[in-house]
Amino acid sequence: MPGPTTVTRVTVAGMTCGHCVASVSDEIGELVGVEHVDVVLETGEVTITSGAPLDPADVEAAVAEAGYALA
Repeated sequence: MPGPTTVTRVTVAGMTCGHCVASVSDEIGELVGVEHVDVVLETGEVTITSGAPLDPADVEAAVAEAGYALA
């Protein structure tokens, strides 16, 4: 039986297209424990579902690796 999930929400600045969304989703999705990433291009809102709480620094680093910054 799976354990509880954690939901983390952040806002990413500077995304303008589907490629931006894919880049951010891919980088965050590589973090250990991440199960699902949902990105809303229009608002920059990113909802991350994971098996355990994520380190905010890791999320920020993944967004930076994609070429963007947290808002």
